[in-house]
Amino acid sequence: MVDDDRSEATDFLILRELEEPITEGELEAAGAKSGETLEELRDEGVDIRWVESEVLTNGDGRIRGTFCHYRAESEGAVREHAERAGLPATRIYRRGEPLEGETDD
Repeated sequence: MVDDDRSEATDFLILRELEEPITEGELEAAGAKSGETLEELRDEGVDIRWVESEVLTNGDGRIRGTFCHYRAESEGAVREHAERAGLPATRIYRRGEPLEGETDD
């Protein structure tokens, strides 16, 4: 179990920058490993959930990273997930209030 301040789940945004671009297949494999790791952590009593991710690409469309939204008991839980899943966690931020985009009114 992750051992830092535990409280209600908090929303975190994680920037995962990759040193080298990856393929769609490699992204899918990383997603599968992430899901397995989330299940393992939850089985251990860690409160962590994946909400959504955005894929980051460079100018030629190659995958350079992701920007992920997780809900977790602590930043430590997010870091533990990244380490166990073999994923980078370049930056981790607590999520603030979202801003609304343009509407088609």
